[in-house]
Amino acid sequence: MSKDILIIGAGISGSVLAERYAAQGKKVLMLEKRNHIGGNCYDYIDENGILISKYGAHLFHTNDEEVWEYVNRFSNWYKWEHKVLARVGNQLVPIPVNINTVNRIFNLNLTTKKEMKMWLDLNRIPFKNPKNGKETVLNKIGEKLYEKMFKYYTKKQWDKYPEELNAAVLDRIPVRLNKDDRYFTDKYQALPENGYTKIFEKMLSHKNIEIHLNTDYFDVRNTLPKFEKVFYTGPIDQFFDFKYSIKDKLEYRSIHFEFETLNKKYFQNNSVINYPGPEVNFTRIIEYKHFGNQISDKTTIVREYSTADGEPYYPVLNEKNLRLYKLYQQEAKKHPDIHFVGRLANYKYFNMDEAFKNALNLFYALQTQTLKTL
Repeated sequence: MSKDILIIGAGISGSVLAERYAAQGKKVLMLEKRNHIGGNCYDYIDENGILISKYGAHLFHTNDEEVWEYVNRFSNWYKWEHKVLARVGNQLVPIPVNINTVNRIFNLNLTTKKEMKMWLDLNRIPFKNPKNGKETVLNKIGEKLYEKMFKYYTKKQWDKYPEELNAAVLDRIPVRLNKDDRYFTDKYQALPENGYTKIFEKMLSHKNIEIHLNTDYFDVRNTLPKFEKVFYTGPIDQFFDFKYSIKDKLEYRSIHFEFETLNKKYFQNNSVINYPGPEVNFTRIIEYKHFGNQISDKTTIVREYSTADGEPYYPVLNEKNLRLYKLYQQEAKKHPDIHFVGRLANYKYFNMDEAFKNALNLFYALQTQTLKTL
């Protein structure tokens, strides 16, 4: 059976496009180099009966009504307001920085937004237009909290100190003037009842979608026929055989996951605890049993170590990489029937809802474009 659409990668972006085109009657061929669908959202039940995310915790949150309506087509969801703690010295303090964070670290008794703002104004170092990540953080919270919570965590996460990163990387970090300790404040914050993998299974169940797992596009691309449209969700520089990367390739950070089963009900009192200090070389410990209040006599914890090796997860946004990306972006424009979509292809960090939205917007834009040419 001939195919109309080729989609390379079975993560969020690829799955949305496959589902949408299949629903329009198009025949879709999807290639995925891993042995599963769902990309980094892939989850499974481990030997302890606990739902585990193989590639780190994924917390869905959005204010976008269209995205919320779309994901609800494929699963029921339960409310989950994510909270994160950080071990600073011998204390656990909430992230994002809020009144309780400052009170615990500095043994203060701030109680109002006005008092919190005054403390920040006394400690922050103003930068009108922060040029890098360090200036962004100093502009928000000042030197003391920067040293305790962001300097070394950033180094562990990115293998670069904040001053070596684009200001936008750390500008995403919120600061609260109240005691709100939720990690997100979006209208919709939820987790799928049966996990993310079940969502992708349902999205890709249409008879018009043919999926080939364990299939690397770069191994088979010379054997493929011509398609009406091609969607590529992998690293953009790899698509063009690293032609502009004679000296330096685009940098991505990966994560090494160290799983451990413990013969106890719980290891820690929160689902996620960050370790921002230099005392340990991992960035955080996740205990998945907390999500959805799962029941098991044992528990599974995962230590995360940021690394340059392995599957690319996070683009490293600094001036050198962004200059290099622009060369590939210009190259991509020469191929109007190939669409580069998603975090790796756009060399941009997307939250989950942004990845859904980006793929939906691309689909609708191309549909409109097609209608105009008819």
